Amino acid sequence: MADGVKKRVTRRRIVDAAAELFVAEGYGSTTLEQIAARAGVAVQTIYFHFGNKRTVLKEAVDVASVGDDEPVPLLDRPWMDELRAETDPARVLEGWVAASREIIERVAGVMGVVRDAAVVDPEMAEQWTVNEEQRAIAFRAFVDLLVARGGLREDLTAEEATDIVVAVLSIEVFLLLTTKRGWTPERWQRWTTETLRAGLLTGA
Repeated sequence: MADGVKKRVTRRRIVDAAAELFVAEGYGSTTLEQIAARAGVAVQTIYFHFGNKRTVLKEAVDVASVGDDEPVPLLDRPWMDELRAETDPARVLEGWVAASREIIERVAGVMGVVRDAAVVDPEMAEQWTVNEEQRAIAFRAFVDLLVARGGLREDLTAEEATDIVVAVLSIEVFLLLTTKRGWTPERWQRWTTETLRAGLLTGA
């Protein structure tokens, strides 16, 4: 195995092990020694690749967001290209929510870890803020697709529409409904699609 591939495989093994432990045990309770043991590497290997536990968590969030460790931004993924090619605003909305469900199902657990750690850790609070800002940028890209297709309600500005999407598609709402209220992800997807269709689309 080439050195570059070996390093990438090792990094991914560390990230996957860390994500499992963070979600199961919490960020504060998880040690680098535990991560190393689960990943089958030395603690020094984690220091070499990441430097500290916070960086491992950040990488875990990034991998969960896109589903792999390829250096391709979320908005440059094939599913986004498909939405850009779609001319029907309603189908754009349905496709966005479907993709969002896949992303949130992957990332909700580890983002819950960041949220909880942010209460006592300023760097985790900053990480949460950065992730929320990134999500808002992505949601604005979605709203811009609706605007370009003449699908956005006339009484909404793009900024107001983005605010609605940020609220409805928030990690907090997903976790509340699927963990506290017993909703399935499928029910969340139906509700979210219906809510955004009524709140955003002209003639809905």
